[in-house]
Amino acid sequence: MPQIKSAMKRVKTAEGANLRNNAQRSSMRSAIKSFETSAANNADNKEDLFKTAVRAIDMAKSKGLIKANKAARDKSRLSKLN
Repeated sequence: MPQIKSAMKRVKTAEGANLRNNAQRSSMRSAIKSFETSAANNADNKEDLFKTAVRAIDMAKSKGLIKANKAARDKSRLSKLN
């Protein structure tokens, strides 16, 4: 545990950011997975789930959770399934 007051504050903010980042990354992965299963089953709501997954990927990219190339690669792979 840090001794300096500003370092203690950074630990707290880093924990909060870590929780927020993990939650957003998890929701992105869930959106991708739900679209992939609906595409495999040829479900009716496939188009809506595709838009949701692409939006989740774009949000993760804009927040810096994933790199631009990974976002483009993931969207390309999803569009092939669409």
